Amino acid sequence: MASQNVADYLLERLRAWGVEHVFAYAGDGINAVLAAWERAGNKPQFVQARHEEMCAFEAVGYAKFRGRVGVCMATSGPGAVHLLNGLYDAKLDHVPVVAIVGQTNRTAMGGSYQQEIDLLSLYKDVASDYVQMVTVPEQLPNVLDRAIRVAMTQRAPTALIIPADVQELDYSPPTHEFKMVPSSIGFNTPTLAPDDLAVQRAADTLNTGSKVALLVGQGARGAGDEIAQVADLLGAGAAKALLGKDVLSDELPWVTGSIGLLGTRPSYEMMTGCDTLLTIGSSFPYTQFLPEYGQARGVQIDIDGRMIGMRYPNEVNLVADAKTALQALIPLLQRKSDRGWRETIEANVARWWETMDMQAQVDADPVNPLRLFAELSPRLPDDAIVTADSGSSANWYARQLRFRGNIRGSLSGTLATMGPGVPYGIGAKFAHPGRPVIVFAGDGAMQMNGLAELITVKHYWQQWDDPRLIVAILHNNDLNQVTWEMRAMSGSPKFPQSQTLPDVDYAGFAAGLGLHADTVTDPDQLAGAWETALSADRPTVLDVHTDPNMPPIPPHATWEQFKSATAAVLAGDEDSWGFIKTGIKTKAQEFLPHKST
Repeated sequence: MASQNVADYLLERLRAWGVEHVFAYAGDGINAVLAAWERAGNKPQFVQARHEEMCAFEAVGYAKFRGRVGVCMATSGPGAVHLLNGLYDAKLDHVPVVAIVGQTNRTAMGGSYQQEIDLLSLYKDVASDYVQMVTVPEQLPNVLDRAIRVAMTQRAPTALIIPADVQELDYSPPTHEFKMVPSSIGFNTPTLAPDDLAVQRAADTLNTGSKVALLVGQGARGAGDEIAQVADLLGAGAAKALLGKDVLSDELPWVTGSIGLLGTRPSYEMMTGCDTLLTIGSSFPYTQFLPEYGQARGVQIDIDGRMIGMRYPNEVNLVADAKTALQALIPLLQRKSDRGWRETIEANVARWWETMDMQAQVDADPVNPLRLFAELSPRLPDDAIVTADSGSSANWYARQLRFRGNIRGSLSGTLATMGPGVPYGIGAKFAHPGRPVIVFAGDGAMQMNGLAELITVKHYWQQWDDPRLIVAILHNNDLNQVTWEMRAMSGSPKFPQSQTLPDVDYAGFAAGLGLHADTVTDPDQLAGAWETALSADRPTVLDVHTDPNMPPIPPHATWEQFKSATAAVLAGDEDSWGFIKTGIKTKAQEFLPHKST
């Protein structure tokens, strides 16, 4: 039997950890690993992206939706550099990802050799929880095992650097000698229970409140039943941080939807009116959308002691698993007899969803982007996975889509980087090949990297049990979110030289790859386009020509503020008339009669 080298053992160890996919791109810095992959029969599966940044994004998407560690791999030098943006996305959204990168031979290190970069220094921030270089075979199992365990326990990216010549060395395990470090495989996720006295203090605080608001984040996933019990006992409503959109069903009448600049008016009104705030599994950073300091008493539950108590002056900070903490809290809560606060929240929520429906029906040129989302919402399969890119698509994802059942969804929450929508969707398909996936992406994100990654979709889609991966493109020839940020935050008109995009036939590109494709230029085509895509036997690209002048109006914007911004900002803007016409019609829907009033 031929001897096993370090590269062979690396793949064997990944298999032992249950790693099924590695999102990777080739290069001579990992040639020995590529050769080992051939000998291993492509197990774990090498998933070839078009660019290393996409490898990292796909690993992030996989980890977000599978609930397991995502693994990506790249060559030395430029390959390792390209992974960084996706790894920062993992770091800021608290996602377990392990990056494995090559390095030049040890004999060349320090000699300004080709593709030589000080990778330990480069990765020391993005993989600050754990980054190590393997220099001898005996080191490998411990370093790899720790990278995986640290990624899982800290919910963070970690990194292994393996020089090319080390990959080719015969593997020998650590021995029972001085300064050898043996290791083992396996990790059982702990249940972190709260302190009994702290739970009682939290209950006392919540019981004294008459207007309780909940803020729910991704750390509360899996605790939906307990949150519903708490909300019922306290007569509370619940707002959701963007990464927690799929934690609670939007069909629950007390769920106010997203919070923040991309949030809803009911969430804003609840936070401005509450006297008690319970935050569960969220480090939502935009404190201007939380209650004023001194307005509300605060309680927070979070499993990560590093992230607790840092957004609001809470009276009680419970470091514990959300589900376990809520189970301990529920018996101590007193049911509030006065349901007036809850009834107000539910009325505001009902009115909001009517407003969203009304805004989606506003005429636009040619297609109102809100209607693209609104037409999908009731058609979403109960097991769908939805991803959205950064940009204006994130606004409508946050506000228009009503999640229910087992629907999952995510986007780049904290880094808010452009480009992860399509690779997130690909990662989701490898995580759950039997579930339909829908991606919303702006045309800027598609031109940045989404078009190339459609080639990856073409390459792999026939492996998936359910072939439905739908990419809906908001085609408006504008870097739309930045355009609106310039108008609203800088008081500047659109700068066409930076904002206007070249026109591209996205459906034509997709059709050339053999994917199903549909161009939508009439809003009345949307329903049929969604139904066709959801019943297609292959991935679909919907090239939807949307109106760039549909404003993403913040939930706290009053009518007077909107009129003032319109007058102050749009002097000299090439789209001024389109904005005034479309924006005023959209904002007006909030003030027109509603069925619920």
